[in-house]
Amino acid sequence: MLFKEIKRVLVLAPHTDDGELGMGGTIHKLLKEGKQVTYVAFSTASKSLPAGMPADTLKNEVRNATRALGIHPQNLVIYDYEVRELNYVRQQILEKLIELREQLHPDIVFIPSTHDVHQDHQTIAQEAIRAFKNTTLLGYELIWNNLTFNTQCFVELNEDDLSAKHQALAEYHSQKGKSYMSEDFIRSQALTRGVQAGLPFAEVFEVTRLFL
Repeated sequence: MLFKEIKRVLVLAPHTDDGELGMGGTIHKLLKEGKQVTYVAFSTASKSLPAGMPADTLKNEVRNATRALGIHPQNLVIYDYEVRELNYVRQQILEKLIELREQLHPDIVFIPSTHDVHQDHQTIAQEAIRAFKNTTLLGYELIWNNLTFNTQCFVELNEDDLSAKHQALAEYHSQKGKSYMSEDFIRSQALTRGVQAGLPFAEVFEVTRLFL
């Protein structure tokens, strides 16, 4: 019911691929419903790339991945903050978020879970709460980083949404071999969350802030 009133969606990803991993199916669903989705990645994590890969590898991969989900290239914003160092520039990030708030006026903002242990994810979640305190905020799930997770909001997915999520993640050739990138994991997680909610498939979110 909530999504029917939503027109403008903002997805905040500390690193390229976080948004697709946490809510790729939901992004695809929202786009099918005609929502305007803006995806913002704060770090291309060039220092974490396998040896020998070009520094812009993840920048190119996120472009291809978000395109696979249906996000228009003009609605993809990529910043080049250093991976694992976002907490050192949190004021700059807050200012960027405020600029996005004034430019986009999003109806809903998706952020990492506030229980995410990764320092970059914590920074984006915390600064987003400051910048968007008067906007609905939902935290997406990355189970390998979450010490705990409150399953408070379920989004029903179908096979088409799951397929789009897998296709998007398949664009991250530099990340192949990571267990959470596998199609089996993506499907089993969506199936598990679906069982919890009495649905075929689902993605789940924490409710950080909700305005009805």
